[in-house]
Amino acid sequence: MHKALVLLGLLGSLLGCAGPRPTTGSAELVRVRPAIDVLLGDSLALVQGKRVGLVTNPAGVDAHRVPTLDRLRAAGVRVTTLFGPEHGVSGRIDVNAPVEQRRSVDSASGLPVYTLHTGIQPIAPTPEMLADVDVLVVDLQDVGARYYTYSVTTALVMAAAASARLPVVVLDRPDPIGGLVQGNVLPGVTPSAVARFPLAMRHGMTLGEISRLARSVLGLTTDLHVVPVAGWQRSMTLDETGLPFVPPSLNLRTLESLFHYPGLCLFENTNLSVGRGSDAPFEQIGAPWLDTTKVLARLRQDGLEGVRFRGVSFTPHGPGDRKYSDTLLQGIRLEVTDRAVYDPTATAVYLLATLRSAQSDQFSFLPVPFDRLAGGPALREAIEADSEPAAIVRGWEPARRKFLEWRKRFLLYPER
Repeated sequence: MHKALVLLGLLGSLLGCAGPRPTTGSAELVRVRPAIDVLLGDSLALVQGKRVGLVTNPAGVDAHRVPTLDRLRAAGVRVTTLFGPEHGVSGRIDVNAPVEQRRSVDSASGLPVYTLHTGIQPIAPTPEMLADVDVLVVDLQDVGARYYTYSVTTALVMAAAASARLPVVVLDRPDPIGGLVQGNVLPGVTPSAVARFPLAMRHGMTLGEISRLARSVLGLTTDLHVVPVAGWQRSMTLDETGLPFVPPSLNLRTLESLFHYPGLCLFENTNLSVGRGSDAPFEQIGAPWLDTTKVLARLRQDGLEGVRFRGVSFTPHGPGDRKYSDTLLQGIRLEVTDRAVYDPTATAVYLLATLRSAQSDQFSFLPVPFDRLAGGPALREAIEADSEPAAIVRGWEPARRKFLEWRKRFLLYPER
């Protein structure tokens, strides 16, 4: 399994080459030091001489794509247990994989490996899993959207660590899509794996910052240490840092897909495909019944900034969501043209409203899971009531402004 980390890191190198270049006018890459370098350079005492449980996956690498596990072991740090988030330490566990695949042994090191996910939701490490651990180190790449499960996994690790009186060290990583805050704000804490914390859909925070927020709102007593990324500013996207892009999970394969994810993830709980099992998941949506000509004509009248749309066809093969497997779909592909003004959450609202208006007999929501993602029924009900998309988005603004002010106590990095 450890060999898979290296192989998937190399795959990320190839995929990352196809990712979008900055469209904000930056002349050259800014070099940023990842948190593993900071830890080994000046904070080694946090882990030295202790038995380390490492929570990671293929995106847990340094600036040269060397896995954090290898860096720690080379520095003489004793790693005793490996934990993985959704899709596991290898990054290859499908959501439908049997339970027995979620406990294994690392092929290179012989370490026990536990996946902290049932295939439905994240789970906390048990006392038995933590029996050979003195400190938990988390090195995961968040993607900048509220729905992503890695922050919930981290919170569950923190809660288990608090119960076991173990410290937690979070090796922070940049928000790969930068610090813009967009979309609606979840009003409070929920038990949901995809809407746990009071965050905006696109929250503009790092996993380390969300860990600080989670500790506060959940009332945890965790001994938490966030090791920061050196040199990162909130305005930087990942390809402006010099750090490599490694796919953080199976269906987020390019940096482009991460920019669309805060909006297109909502389509997971409609009867459209989000491109799982295709060449461009979370960069396109589609269905056998989609009238791309009609929908595109209406979208282009809306004049949405920072994005363009084009009609495509694609066939999902073995999609994890089981939507339209091996079926030719008519689709719409999204392409970012200006990151500085693109709002994927607003774009999703316009797409949903257009589909509801243009093809009401075919388009449908999966109401309960959609409402969970969207932070309640208000968005779905507004779409079903044929509310103007612009009015829906404007209605989010007061809560977004309050969130911007409230989150300041948890932030670690400058805006610019």
